[in-house]
Amino acid sequence: MSLSATNRDYDRYAWVIFALTFGLLISDYMSRQVLNAVFPLLKAEWALTDAQLGSLSGIVALMVGLLTVPLSFLADRWGRVKSLTLMAVLWSLATLLCAYSQSFAQMFAGRFMVGIGEAAYGSVGIALVLSAFPERLRATLSAAFMAGGMMGSVLGLGLGGVLANALGWRYAFGAMALFGLVLALIYPLLVRDPRPHSDIEAATPMMVALKTVWRGAQLPWVYLGSGLQLFVSASLMAWLPSLLNREYHWDTATAGLAAGGFVFIGGIGMIVSGYFADRIRQQGCYRAEQIAMVYCGCSAIALLIAFSVPAGVLQLVSLAIAMCFCAATTGPAGALVAALTPAAIHGTAFAMLTLMNNLLGLAPGPFLTGLLADSLGLSLALMVLLPLMSLFSALAFWHVACKSYDNAVAR
Repeated sequence: MSLSATNRDYDRYAWVIFALTFGLLISDYMSRQVLNAVFPLLKAEWALTDAQLGSLSGIVALMVGLLTVPLSFLADRWGRVKSLTLMAVLWSLATLLCAYSQSFAQMFAGRFMVGIGEAAYGSVGIALVLSAFPERLRATLSAAFMAGGMMGSVLGLGLGGVLANALGWRYAFGAMALFGLVLALIYPLLVRDPRPHSDIEAATPMMVALKTVWRGAQLPWVYLGSGLQLFVSASLMAWLPSLLNREYHWDTATAGLAAGGFVFIGGIGMIVSGYFADRIRQQGCYRAEQIAMVYCGCSAIALLIAFSVPAGVLQLVSLAIAMCFCAATTGPAGALVAALTPAAIHGTAFAMLTLMNNLLGLAPGPFLTGLLADSLGLSLALMVLLPLMSLFSALAFWHVACKSYDNAVAR
């Protein structure tokens, strides 16, 4: 067989890895976001406050944040494919348990277990994907892969809302669990680690790896900027169905489908923004952190307009534009982390990025928004918090731009 034929086979297999790992990420977020589609039903059935509803969403992200670093470090050594399969089985079974919850406490426990199962999937999954592709595609692949979270959210919100409206919210959780279990059974049959672990990776102690992923003046600001911008994304995904239900008086199915449509726009925005970030960087005009600053600014402006106008067409269009940019920093942030850390510990490096994304954004976003909504109302809470977080994120990426990037990459 010729060398070119061998390379073509490898390229095809790399896309198999991407497709199946992307599919499991979709399952991950379907299990995570189906809850938000049924917020109105749970609020009515169990008489819950917005803060309690937000805590059911936030506990998953909190557990992901707390456990992602140690579990990702172990996955780098035990085997990424085996680890990803085990995670998928765990979060799917935990989602099935949520379907049988009879109270807020039981649902909270089920969501707690979902968070444990999903803890390291994003970081280990992206490390596995990036190891199968050339360096020049990092921002594109980082954004495209993480867009699986948006696509999973679309299905979780849209399909979950439809199933809950037709059959009850328990069936919505059950459907998400079944999808994840089927993919988890297929995954290890078709995917293997594309490269053996290097001797350096196997020998790197955990404390050395953790010091490395915090080393330099740039990395902490990258983590901060990424986490603060995902505060915006998480809050929108959690509360859009409720906003549409309360402000537009749409039923659960309609609000869930519409929210899924907005999140789909966000997923497309992630992929397109990552692609343009790679193209612009390759031309040598701007660096990833400068591109991220622009994305944050666009997000803040669109959000201010969306929540400053009454319910109607202008608000919906502004929300769609905001969704295009609210997670657009994912690609540039992933490219920065990959460039500033050794390849041998990319799993741990992306785990640290995931940790900060969750502790600064995905976990507190839905809860703090819900807490403020109990006092101010949902629309005003969104208007106060979200544009401010986008501006803080832009400031963090500005700090990255002020540092010596080239020297950091060389080091």
